[in-house]
Amino acid sequence: MEILREGSSGGDVTALQLQLRAQGFPPGAIDGNFGPGTTAAVVAFQRSEGLVSDGVVGVRTAQALGVAAADLPPPPAMPNVTVAVVAKMFPVTPLGHINANLPHVLAALVAADLTAVPIVLAALATIRAETEGFLPISEGLSRFNSSPGGHPFDLYDNRKDLGNKGPPDGDSFKGRGFVQLTGRANYAKFGPLVGVENLVDAPDQANDPDVAARLLAAFIDAKKAALATALAGGDLAAARRLVNGGSNGLDRFTSAYQIGAGLLAIA
Repeated sequence: MEILREGSSGGDVTALQLQLRAQGFPPGAIDGNFGPGTTAAVVAFQRSEGLVSDGVVGVRTAQALGVAAADLPPPPAMPNVTVAVVAKMFPVTPLGHINANLPHVLAALVAADLTAVPIVLAALATIRAETEGFLPISEGLSRFNSSPGGHPFDLYDNRKDLGNKGPPDGDSFKGRGFVQLTGRANYAKFGPLVGVENLVDAPDQANDPDVAARLLAAFIDAKKAALATALAGGDLAAARRLVNGGSNGLDRFTSAYQIGAGLLAIA
């Protein structure tokens, strides 16, 4: 990314303006023109981060904003899976979230030898179906996990299928991460598989971006053969069920996968 300053224009400026707004420093119109409003927003951001407040977006300011990582090369095993491609698969997601977390996800997939394009797209589509914002997050409260007037996640407390043993297991082992790891049994099983032996004792580690990426890769790897078959047959509903166990988020999963497949020219 070139150095941007007042008077610059184009797509890089638009990306900068969008990220400034997402970080809470609105630049005014998102128009691709680096004018006084963008300069003021950049200066405010730089002061907030303890950077030189000159209104010029060089490497350090761009990295702090999360708009420079788009220039980082993807892993050699998947050279076409770039930030630009993934941003199109996640049309409402802040670019900074993709910049920050895509390297963790791709590295985990490479480490698990999950580099076939359909499998990679399914992993990314899973993130969109589960968290949309390309951030590892904790599950929110809903009528499906919490009873009226009950404590949070009480409907999970005694779920034998999740390996839970009563309160406070529902809350302790609620969904987390990119893949929404849920239930004591899954925390106990997948923690050691991704090198986190104490995940049951410290379940919030599942929201660490690196751990969350490895958990996603482990889930995909556990279903790899069946997933590849479903994807080869164009059965995206079956592919979604293999990871999620149902059809929740199928519309987002399908949209992300189809956009990626079109961009990367796979059948």
